[in-house]
Amino acid sequence: MSVEKEGGKMDDRALKVLEYDKIISMLADYSLSPLGKAMAKELRPSSNKDEIENMLVQTNEAEMIIAQSEKAVMDTFPDVSNHINRADIGAILSPKELLDIAKLLKTANRVKTVISEFEGEAQVIPSIASSLKPNKWLYSEIYRCIEDEDTISDNASSELANIRKRINRAHVSIRNKLDSMIQSPQYQRHLQEPIVTIRNDRYVIPVKQTSRSSVPGLIHDQSSSGATLFIEPMAIVEANNVIRELILDEEKEIERILADLTNKVVAVADDILANMGLLAKLDFIFAKGKLSLAQRAVCPKLVDGDKLKIINGRHPLIQEDKVVPITVELGYDFNALVITGPNTGGKTVTLKTIGLFVLMAQSGLHLPAGYGTEMGVFSSVFADIGDEQSIEQNLSTFSSHMTNIVKILDRAGAGSLTLFDELGAGTDPTEGAALAMSILDYLNKNNIKTVATTHYSELKVFAMTQPGMENASMEFDVETLRPTFKLLIGMPGKSNAFEISSRLGLPNSFINRAKEFLTQEDIRFEDVIRSVEEDRISMEKSRKEAEKEYEEVKRLREELELQKEELLESKQDIMQKAREEAMGIVKNAKDEADKIIQRLNRLSNTAYEKDDRRAAEDARRQLKDKLDTLEEQTALAREGARGLIDPPKDLKLGETVYITNLDKKGQVLTLPDDVGELQVQVGIMKVTVNISNLRKTETEKEEINRVHTYGKNISIRDRKVNTEVDVRGYGAEEAIIEVDRFLDDAFLLGLGEVTIIHGKGTGILRNRIQDHLQTHPHVKTFRLGKYGEGETGVTVVSLK
Repeated sequence: MSVEKEGGKMDDRALKVLEYDKIISMLADYSLSPLGKAMAKELRPSSNKDEIENMLVQTNEAEMIIAQSEKAVMDTFPDVSNHINRADIGAILSPKELLDIAKLLKTANRVKTVISEFEGEAQVIPSIASSLKPNKWLYSEIYRCIEDEDTISDNASSELANIRKRINRAHVSIRNKLDSMIQSPQYQRHLQEPIVTIRNDRYVIPVKQTSRSSVPGLIHDQSSSGATLFIEPMAIVEANNVIRELILDEEKEIERILADLTNKVVAVADDILANMGLLAKLDFIFAKGKLSLAQRAVCPKLVDGDKLKIINGRHPLIQEDKVVPITVELGYDFNALVITGPNTGGKTVTLKTIGLFVLMAQSGLHLPAGYGTEMGVFSSVFADIGDEQSIEQNLSTFSSHMTNIVKILDRAGAGSLTLFDELGAGTDPTEGAALAMSILDYLNKNNIKTVATTHYSELKVFAMTQPGMENASMEFDVETLRPTFKLLIGMPGKSNAFEISSRLGLPNSFINRAKEFLTQEDIRFEDVIRSVEEDRISMEKSRKEAEKEYEEVKRLREELELQKEELLESKQDIMQKAREEAMGIVKNAKDEADKIIQRLNRLSNTAYEKDDRRAAEDARRQLKDKLDTLEEQTALAREGARGLIDPPKDLKLGETVYITNLDKKGQVLTLPDDVGELQVQVGIMKVTVNISNLRKTETEKEEINRVHTYGKNISIRDRKVNTEVDVRGYGAEEAIIEVDRFLDDAFLLGLGEVTIIHGKGTGILRNRIQDHLQTHPHVKTFRLGKYGEGETGVTVVSLK
């Protein structure tokens, strides 16, 4: 059975007692423009699910864009509706009014640009922003013509620039004439002081009263004492008249420019007003996103039906460090929730949190709660909270509440949410409890979702015995005599009057005597509640201990994983350092060999000396080969440590591979099994290795570009060498090492001329390389490249 009543409009009294207006005020504070603030203040809850869903999507997208955008999305903008109205009736807009319109259009352009970056991640807001028509040409024209509210730019028109030049020339001419006069001995004795000043926009000089007849001209002012007359000499009267005429011409030209700009505004007036409306809407939407971020709120899941599930909901008007989150549901397993608990225990706050969350969600606002929060759609919300008796109406507390309850019962129907604080209070407890049970029974049977707080024990029993109803209580710590403000669903509140009285010092004789007045049913009911409460506390304690142990195990596991990673990195670093040290040793040996070769080159070319030279070159080639092997190992270790080289794939039988942990090369005998193990022939031995310890040999490594790519290859003695080396992008020291290695190869293979590509850039790398070439033992001469060779980006080297 359900009662259909008028719905779809939220009760104004409920909005007031649930303090919805304070949420709206917070929202308006996040709006940047007067129009956005006005839209925020007009926001009211909707009972249309599609509309609510659209509003929530807007808030979602605004929150995401604000969080991800590197720039502020919105900006302030003026209300230009009055400016447009004036322009429509033929008025010429002032520079300030035109600058206001330019600012609005520029803001529209910036907002549209910023939001367009999120077109793939959002739909609703980019769709709104795409409708903006910034008319960039218009605001650019306004800014070109107007510098500030009081200044029209010389660039506004060539005519204006010409007039102002003429005015300036006229001013200079007059000043020169007056400067000549005040410096002339003829006039100096007649002047009060030798200065030029302005009176009534005309140039004048200060003349002594006694010398009035000696300086012919027009008197424009005199000093307060009368001793000084400010005279415009006749010699400059005509020039001052010219300036005045030019100023009038300037004013006419400025008026023409402003009229022209006003006409351009009128031509796109509809676009400007539409932009203003769209910007106001976006400002309002982004205010919702800012409020959500400030409250660390989440978007509730919108579900069908009049029901709700709040997970760790925090009342938005209580400081976050003081509020105690609540978890509550309604409309899933029961339609009515009866909350009991001590005064100041949080019952009213819980009631307001539930009501306010419904209003906020149906206004498209996010909720300061945890993920998993679900909200249905209620056609109306009614609330009877607090003592709002009217002295003028001479109503008692009970009468005031009952008057409001009668109105609620008359208007509430299926789809409504009704909230009652201390239902049935303020009158005889027996009758008040009976009335409360009657009201709850009516609401429950008519499927009207209800949350009510009470002190009556009778309502606890009633809620336990009625299908569709559930008990809840606000937890109270008897040890500290303080409420914990935690809501416990399914647990009726236990009366703590005897325990509290005893802890406060009331003799046991009074408490025992009081118990004698209770019925056996009351005693048994309280005993059952006490037993259930003790079991709940015990289970809660066990749960917290289990969570603590789980967190400790999780922490230890993370520490072990971190230590494992650090050990692996340390091992790789040690191997890398050892290989680099070995490479350094071999490089030193190579340098010594270079010195030997250089000395042999200076000796005479007898057959015996040539043999010695050939032996030295053979020894050096062996050293170089060893160096190449070590460099290969170093590069492989570095790349392996960085994860740049994966184990080889698609191995073939007989393929040559490098075994990193054995520092040997071998041929594949078997393909990897399920765990990556395979056999490799190393010399006369067969070894079993894991594929993770294998790397491609030199021919395969060319495929991953580990070896530097040079320009042109030639084949000499079955070895590939290059006539060019590219060291662009190298550091100076790295480049010199690479050039050394390249020149060694070229020298040994008898190349006459090679090219070093170092790029043009700032020239630092080129200078360092050429400084090094001047003392290099293999270099005969060097020069910069010619046209077609790379010019200053390359150095061509002739070898000895």
